[in-house]
Amino acid sequence: MSGKLYIVPTPVGNLKDMTFRAVEVLKNADLILAEDTRTSGKLLKHFDIETPQRSYHKFNEHKIVDHLVEQLQNGAQFALISDAGTPAISDPGYLLVHKAIEKDIPVETLPGATAFVPALVNSGLPSERFVFEGFLPVKKGRQTRFKELEHEPRTMIFYESPHKLIRTLKDFEKYFGPDRPISVSREISKLYEETIRGTVADVLKTFEEKPAIKGEFVLVLQGLKNKK
Repeated sequence: MSGKLYIVPTPVGNLKDMTFRAVEVLKNADLILAEDTRTSGKLLKHFDIETPQRSYHKFNEHKIVDHLVEQLQNGAQFALISDAGTPAISDPGYLLVHKAIEKDIPVETLPGATAFVPALVNSGLPSERFVFEGFLPVKKGRQTRFKELEHEPRTMIFYESPHKLIRTLKDFEKYFGPDRPISVSREISKLYEETIRGTVADVLKTFEEKPAIKGEFVLVLQGLKNKK
């Protein structure tokens, strides 16, 4: 009898954002597949979850995915988590889900935390239609991606790390113009949560003047408005 793969979101900041159901699934699973067992270990300890863990990340997923699928086919119940948020959203997870579905293994994804949804709603920018771009290419394909998005009319959402934030904002200024409205959120649901709104030029200046930039960032950029 086939087992089951559960995709379990974890808090992006505040541990109180963990759902009762997520805790229940993690407690009842045979194994938790975790992006970083040290990070997830703190979460599991907080909720008294004693289920064993195994590392599952972008550096080993191609090596172990077939073995994991075989175990699922033999009846195992696995729960996949990432360090924060929903697995497979700019995190490992897609490959395992895809392989499980190929083998007719039941996959159940729990609703829960993901960073870009609160950042989008909190931005005040149009949210009825949007595109999620995740992390931009660092080198190869970066310029091509920007050129593809220059005329995108929908609100665009990006993830960015602290040490690349200034560079990305400068690229936004170059490709989308200094006056394009943008909202930048960091440390969502954490103690020092912050959202900076304004034009690309204004927000760039704000972060250039900050002495130290920490946290993971969500950039919400207004799409191109049609000129009448």
